[in-house]
Amino acid sequence: METIPVKIHTASIELQAFLKWCGHTMRGGEAKVLVKDGQVYVNGELEPKRSRRLVIGDRVEVEGKAYLVIPEDAT
Repeated sequence: METIPVKIHTASIELQAFLKWCGHTMRGGEAKVLVKDGQVYVNGELEPKRSRRLVIGDRVEVEGKAYLVIPEDAT
């Protein structure tokens, strides 16, 4: 599975906000359902909390897609 890098401009970001930021969902409610239904993994482990704080280097997998949190100034 290809990992898509996603730049953030803060030190951390909530999982729910990240799923919207990267374009995987359009609304927070959609992210809530994905997490509640057990479809979201962070660093290879099932993530039960949509409020989980992601930091640089975290890898999020959802619905067959993988995203890597990277800093805004990464090239």
